[in-house]
This record gives sequence, structure tokens and C-alpha cells, in this order.
Amino acid sequence: MTQLADSPTPAPSLLSRLLARREVSLVLILLGVLLGTAAINPRFLGAGSVRDLLLNVTIIALVVVGQTVVLLMRHVDLSVSSTVGLTAFLSGALFIARPGLPIGLALLFGVVLGAALGTVNGLLVAYGRVPALVATLGTLYVFRGVTYAVVHGGQINAANLPPTFLSFATGSVLGLPNLVLLVLLVMTLFGSYLSGYRGGREYYAVGSNAEAATLAGINVTRRTLSGFVISGAIAGLAGVLYLARYGTVDASAGTGLELQVIAAAVVGGVSINGGVGTLFGAGIGALLLGVMGSALVTLRAPAFYQQAIQGALLLLAISIDIVAARRTARRLQLRSKG
Repeated sequence: MTQLADSPTPAPSLLSRLLARREVSLVLILLGVLLGTAAINPRFLGAGSVRDLLLNVTIIALVVVGQTVVLLMRHVDLSVSSTVGLTAFLSGALFIARPGLPIGLALLFGVVLGAALGTVNGLLVAYGRVPALVATLGTLYVFRGVTYAVVHGGQINAANLPPTFLSFATGSVLGLPNLVLLVLLVMTLFGSYLSGYRGGREYYAVGSNAEAATLAGINVTRRTLSGFVISGAIAGLAGVLYLARYGTVDASAGTGLELQVIAAAVVGGVSINGGVGTLFGAGIGALLLGVMGSALVTLRAPAFYQQAIQGALLLLAISIDIVAARRTARRLQLRSKG
């Protein structure tokens, strides 16, 4: 009796492929939270509430850009919160010393200072071979210690800052706040770079398999250094915007930000095992966590629920990554045997 040939497996439909993407699932969850909260409290989706929500997410979403680059290489940058705090205070001190300083120069100052701090991390990890978790945990405390030494119990208030700088933070174009537009611009540029250019794809290659990347001609050491420099530079930019957003800065500015940033990136589909993820997904992850936090405040839920939900989403995202990695490894193993 002749054996019938196996029928070809039908290709998955467009809807199935879309639902399989982490970003689409996150958007659906985000819409569910928005509509569910608005059904209970219609003011949640009011123009003022949406504006405040977007502004509250801007700093985290911006720092997520640099953190994503580092995570793609299978590293982590815990020092971003201290970088934000130090650049925020020094930018304020610079405005006090030179009240007529153009906003563009202040932003450039934050980027350069952040890049210098990121270079310290990059040298420790890329050339010193110190594990990124250990290196950036150390610089987290070192940079924070420097901030306390510089601040020396002082504080910068909105009254000390130029009105033009503060109006930049509160201004908008076509109804979208300036800070939101700036963050969207940065995310779009880096998203295009990571997905469409060889230099950006090399970060994925380093995180997927550093040895294979070396054999392919990629300078892994230099690429690792540049990733931490990018993370620091973006955190420095976020520090200046933090000052513009809140106006009041002391030595504790940005404390705890690093955990929110990592959670947002991982929830958004950036794998802690490196080589997988998109900036679009990371941005949606930041927005989702911000919306959930605002929804809990609107619903008058206890504050600890916000941290509990962030932790639960982080564990869920990591579990999904582990299951996906095991399935991929199993499929590759079966193909090699076949």
C-alpha cells in the first residue's frame, strides 16, 4: 500500500500572525485598560488626563530607548536613574549660573555628560570584562554619591529656572506636548537605526551570539562600549527633560527609575537573553505600565498594587520569553535530527 504524502501545513492567517506578535497583544491589553477604566470614570480619557498621562510616561519611555540597546546585547544598565538625577541637577545649576543659556545647549550638555557617564560603564563591561549587572550596580551608587556630594543638601526650584525653559516643558504643537514629540522623535530615529541599518542590527547579533558575531567580523568590544555610551547619553537627555518636566530637583531625583525602565522594556518584548525586541514594543510597554499606574490612582486603589502589577507583568514577560526560547530550541533540534 502506498504511503500518502504529508499534506502541507497551511500558512497562518494574517490575523494569527498579528496576534502572535507581542506588540499587538500589548496594544490590545492597553486598549482594554483604557476603555475599562473610562467606563468606570469617564474623566480618565479627558484631554487633560491624557496629556498628563503622556507627560508622566515621557521620561521612562525616553530612558527605555537606551536601555533597549543595552538589553539587546544581553547586558543591563542599572545606573540610568543616577545619570538622570545627576544631569538634572547639574543642568539646573548651569541655568542658574547662566540664565540666558539656550535650551539646545542645555540638552547638549545633558547628552554629553550622560555619554561620559555611559563611557565609564562601557569601559568596565567591554574592556574590564566586569559583568554589566555588577558594573552598573556599582556606578549606580557611585553616581548617586557624586550627586549627593554636589547637591550638598540643596535643591533647585522652578523659580530658579528661566521661564523659556519651563515654557518649553509645558508647551505643545498641535495639541501634543513638546516633551512627547521629542521623545517620539528619538524613539523613531533609534527604532529606524536598529531595524534598518547594519550598525543597529549588530546589537542584535551581539546579543544573539557574541562568538558568532565576532566570526562575522563585528567588533563586539567596540559595539558593547557604544551601546553603553548611547544608554548614558539618552539618560543624560532625560535628565534635562526631567528638570523641565518637574522643575524641582534634589539629590534623590530619578531614584528607582531603573527598575521601571527595565520592567517596561521587558514587558514590551525586549528579551533579557538578548537579541530580541523592538523599540516600538518597549515604548508600548512603558505606556502600558504608565496607564495601569494612572488607572489604579483613578480607581483609588492602594499604591502598592501598582508595584505588584509591575512585578507580575515582568515575571509574566520573562516566563513568555523562556517558553518561546525553549520552543525555538526544540524546533531547531527536531530539524537537525530530521
